[in-house]
Amino acid sequence: MCRKHPRKAVGKVRKPRRYRPGTVALRQIKKYQKSTELLIRKLPFQRLVKEVVQELFKTESYRFQSTAVLALQEASEDYLVRMFEQVNLIAIHGKRVTIQCKDILLWKRLVL
Repeated sequence: MCRKHPRKAVGKVRKPRRYRPGTVALRQIKKYQKSTELLIRKLPFQRLVKEVVQELFKTESYRFQSTAVLALQEASEDYLVRMFEQVNLIAIHGKRVTIQCKDILLWKRLVL
């Protein structure tokens, strides 16, 4: 008896699918560009804001409305997203796919 297809080994573990470098990153970028939710968790961001304000004004204590912290977070995330988009364009212009410190420094010199 001749078989065209030999039986598969029982108990053989298949390796998980490996995507080419950058494929998963591009998929994640598209996913986050479609969404509107905040990317930084609210509580750690609130603690950061309070820490910065406490460091700036050591003698006084301030309280924040939750809507004020939310507005700060939305503005901060918008600023960071735009910055990384522009820095990515600078890296692509340098024929690279990974952003580097020098790209951010060039962006700062161009924008600020």
